[in-house]
Order: sequence, then structure tokens, then C-alpha cells
Amino acid sequence: MFDIQPFPQQIDASLLEKLAGVETATVGHVLHSQFADRELRAVLPEKRIAGTAVTLRIPHADSTLLHYAVSQARPGDFFVIDRGGDTIHACWGGVVTNVAKLNGVVGAVIDGPATDFNEIRRCDMPMWCRGPSPITTKLLGIEGGLNVPVSVGGCVVEPGDAVLADESGVLFLKPSQVEEIADTALGMQARELELLKKLEGGASLAELTGAAGLVEAKRRA
Repeated sequence: MFDIQPFPQQIDASLLEKLAGVETATVGHVLHSQFADRELRAVLPEKRIAGTAVTLRIPHADSTLLHYAVSQARPGDFFVIDRGGDTIHACWGGVVTNVAKLNGVVGAVIDGPATDFNEIRRCDMPMWCRGPSPITTKLLGIEGGLNVPVSVGGCVVEPGDAVLADESGVLFLKPSQVEEIADTALGMQARELELLKKLEGGASLAELTGAAGLVEAKRRA
């Protein structure tokens, strides 16, 4: 059985542009959850992408629903694919990459393997997955879910959530979180640049961060 739900409302493009200026590792100073398992790695580590989650749940060897969904994809969509624990079959390869690119998909994260990495690189398609596999899915027409809640990298993701992904990992945010998290992280990144200038001028990292005071206080105690 296929559970097909409508495509979600997309997050405002200006918000996603702001979010794309944020490093996931900066948000890691603020949040301790909502990050996918770190074993989901970037195929193109130089890329940082933000988009609106289009979610799929597809069974082990059946990629029928992915072909259906990618044919309807919109510019700005970020595919988030739950493989139900399958680590053998690659559901995403060269043809899907080309269709996704043509339709404006900004990226994809798969809780499982992918294939045709050379084509993913050639098409410049940002992709996060659990590595390559030569064993591919087939068009079996069994079942799946489109734009339903999914579990990817240990996170529950709903259609319409924001996705931010870069070389350090993948972060999922509710639309209501995006602006606050982006503003906080961008402020932190700006302050880090100021910190680096002070360090270049000879300042002590421990003194600037307060680590020296904490250590000395413990030693005195």
C-alpha cells in the first residue's frame, strides 16, 4: 500500500538563504539533538545546503515511490529518505540524480547507501548517505509513504521541516525554529571571527574564553 500525502508548504526562500549561511557545527554549540547520526556522510563535503524536507519511507528493495516522488519535485525541495533499516540496497543512483537536478531538488539525505557517486559529483547534487553500494533497488511496486513522518539518522522528520546539511552533518529544524537558530548561529560565527583576530594579535585563548579563570579557581579550591 502506498500512503501518498500532499507536498508540504515550502519554507520561505529568504529564511533558507539565511540558514544556509550557518555551519551545522555552530548549531552544535546550541542544540544537542535534532542532528542525524554522524555516520550519514556527505558525498560532496564542500557543499552546505538548506531546503524544505520532502519525506519518503521506502521498503528494502523497492524504489517505486522514489521514482514517483522525484518526478513531482519542486525547486527548493530536500529529499529525506527513510530506508527502514536497509543498509544493502542503494535506492538513489545516476538517473534519479539527473531527474532531481533537473527539477530543482537542492539535496538529499538517505538513511542507507546510494550508488553512482561519479554521477552525483558530475551533476553537483548534494547528497548525504551511509556510503556506496553496488546493489540497487528495483521497481517492485510494494508499498511506501510520501510526505509522512519518517525516521532518518535517529531523528523524526516531518514533511515541511527545514534541513541544513554540510560537511559536519545533517540538522533538522521545525520551521518555527529556523529564524531564531539562524540568527543565533550567525551571531556566534561573527564573534568567532573577532576572536580569531584577537588570537592573531597575541591574545590567549584561555583568557578570552574564561577557561584560565575556571582552571585556576578549581586549583585554588
